[in-house]
Amino acid sequence: MSGIGPLEPGEGTRARDGRPAAGPRPARGRAHTALTAWYARHRRITLALLAAAVLLGGGGYLHATRPRPPAPPPHPERPRPQVPYPVQAVDVTFLDGRTTPAHTPPRSFSFTVLLSVTSGPPVTVTRVTQPYAGLTLTTEPRVPFQTKAGSARKITITMHVTKCGKAPRNASLPFLDVTLRNVRAIQEQSFILGSRYAQHLSQALEVACGNRHM
Repeated sequence: MSGIGPLEPGEGTRARDGRPAAGPRPARGRAHTALTAWYARHRRITLALLAAAVLLGGGGYLHATRPRPPAPPPHPERPRPQVPYPVQAVDVTFLDGRTTPAHTPPRSFSFTVLLSVTSGPPVTVTRVTQPYAGLTLTTEPRVPFQTKAGSARKITITMHVTKCGKAPRNASLPFLDVTLRNVRAIQEQSFILGSRYAQHLSQALEVACGNRHM
């Protein structure tokens, strides 16, 4: 077979280009076209009606887009009172330097101080010391002891000279180191007891160590 010229249609076949033009569609096709045109014209109205039905029905879309009411404000809590540090609530003052218990050993002397607790929880005195290496002391009442807020306690302090060479000749600014404790903290505070205490301490040391041999 050569490739010259178009192929003739075979027997029982029909060329596509030779198909006759399609005639008018049957009545069913015209009805389908009319329904499609009606749906196109009313499509927006139909979708709006469906959306309204979903909203009125309380569906998930309504739950997702409805604004939630604001949460009620929390009830304000009353601020808790701040517990003071023990050194903020305690004061120690010098009272009297003439108290000398009968059982006081030689080269010893006593004096009294007043410890006051102004506020807060009870304060416990756990230790009382002084800075001089040649002196030791004891307290009455013995440590530890506790004092409540709004009250004061007299403390008798007895000092004993153990080494005159290490005791001060002239105590200008003597102080006591007091360890205090309450429910908030444990603190050590140095209390300077003033000029009257300094004078009493210097005179007592002069009597106890007049010859300065020990």
